[in-house]
Amino acid sequence: MIVMEGGRKVIKPMRYQCRLPGWNEYIERKYPGTYNARRDSIPKTWDALFGHKHGIIIVNAFYENVERHLMEHRELAEGESTENVVLEFRPKPEQDMIIACLWNESPDGDGHLLSFAAITDDPAPEVAAAGHDRTIIQIKPENVDRWLTPEGRSIEELQAILDDRPEAYYEHQAAKVA
Repeated sequence: MIVMEGGRKVIKPMRYQCRLPGWNEYIERKYPGTYNARRDSIPKTWDALFGHKHGIIIVNAFYENVERHLMEHRELAEGESTENVVLEFRPKPEQDMIIACLWNESPDGDGHLLSFAAITDDPAPEVAAAGHDRTIIQIKPENVDRWLTPEGRSIEELQAILDDRPEAYYEHQAAKVA
């Protein structure tokens, strides 16, 4: 994760599953869905981090679990069970994606746990057509410094950064599972 510290961008190793402020390991296990921060839930769930602890990750693909019948645009057959398929999405044109994230530092035993969540939004049409209901949010390179220094910025300015996305079409294929 890249964060701003003392006016400089620094890389910090962090776990991908954010432990929210005030949570401990027990609460985290009870509510394990904090890998992604749904944009529409920021005011309720993520408000202690949004506008305060922003970071970015750089990726060239992302992976999503989808149900096969949704990917194939059909109803489940009688007696058919759902089957999970992992899809790999890559942007076209090919590009490194700068993904907007929120992060936290939490007490954890004798140390501190650094953890993060990628921010997601309604799916791009091609992601929805593949059977998934969210897409991670890319931000433009020219918005990185503003994103990484959220203190003193308005909620409207920060939301505008999330709205100002690079052009991309997300092609998908079944992921190669090792």
